[in-house]
Amino acid sequence: MTPFATPRHAIDPVVDLSIGVDTSEARRASTWLGEAGSARGIPAEPLWRLDLCVTEALANVIAHGGAGTGSSTIRLRLDVRRGASGGEASVTVSDAGIKYDPLTAPLKARPRTLADAEPGGQGLTMLRKFSDALDYAYSEGRNHLTIRVRWDQDKAAP
Repeated sequence: MTPFATPRHAIDPVVDLSIGVDTSEARRASTWLGEAGSARGIPAEPLWRLDLCVTEALANVIAHGGAGTGSSTIRLRLDVRRGASGGEASVTVSDAGIKYDPLTAPLKARPRTLADAEPGGQGLTMLRKFSDALDYAYSEGRNHLTIRVRWDQDKAAP
C-alpha cells in the first residue's frame, strides 16, 4: 500500500431498514435500496428489477395488509452475494399484515382490451415476471417475502 492509499473497508453484504406503513416510507425504501444496492455492486438492470418488485410488494402491504400493519413497521433486509460467475441480490420484506402468500395467490386475468383495463391488480404478475425467484414464509405473526434477482458476471457492467 502506498502512503497515500486509503484502506478499503469491506461493505457488509447484508443491510436492514425499517419503515412505517406509508407511501412516503415506500419511496424512502426505494432510495435506500438504490443506494445500498449500488454500494454493494448490484448492476443497474438487476437493481432496477429488484426495486420494481420491492416497490410493488410494499404497495400491496400498505394497501391490503389489514389493521395489523398500521401499528407495526415493515422490515427490509438486503442481502448481496457474489461469485466468480455472477451474483444474487435478495430483499426480504417482513410485515405484520394479514397472512398472504403471493406465490399461491391466483393472478388477475389480463384485460382483453384497453377499455376492459382497470388500474391495479397486476402486481403479482410483475413480481413473478421481474424477479428470478420468490420465497414466502409466515412466522411469528409476520409475512416474509423474499425477492431474488441474479446476474451473470460477464453481462454486468464494470
